Amino acid sequence: MAEHRSMQRAALLDAARSLLSEGGTEALTFPALAERTGLARSSVYEYFRSRAAVVEELCEVDFPLWAAEVEVAMAVADSPEGQVEAYVRQQLALVGDRRHRAVVAISASELDAGAREKIRAAHGGLVAMIVEALGTMGHAQPRLAAMLLQGVVDAAVRRIELGAAEDPRAITEAAVSMALRGVRG
Repeated sequence: MAEHRSMQRAALLDAARSLLSEGGTEALTFPALAERTGLARSSVYEYFRSRAAVVEELCEVDFPLWAAEVEVAMAVADSPEGQVEAYVRQQLALVGDRRHRAVVAISASELDAGAREKIRAAHGGLVAMIVEALGTMGHAQPRLAAMLLQGVVDAAVRRIELGAAEDPRAITEAAVSMALRGVRG
């Protein structure tokens, strides 16, 4: 019985990822989750009390996996500058990943305070990964520099997600250049 519930919960989360990546937060409804999984709508409520609960669990499950991929990319870099480059490139490489699209859609939605706090905490963990490298590079305020660097990444993500006129590779190169050289290009 526990295994069946676990499988159903995983199926609901997978359906939520698909709905979010295909149609944004408006698409994430309990009737849509029920339709995608073949469950009765009332059964969906047995697993999640609200859309926010689905969002919170997606963040708990997906964000650590995404952050681990960024961390692995940074670990193979041979310099602090290489770590910064890996930090930017890996996040932008994940833009096309369904888990990432779901997290972006979630971040853009109106959520309750608990869900917003989980997203903030997850992003805080991501930012914390790069603080040491920025300190080694000589930044007087590496935590502030890390938050600003994440702002550059977030802007590049939004640009790619919007299907901007620029090629995603050009956006990535511009973001890496800005991260490493500032606005001087």
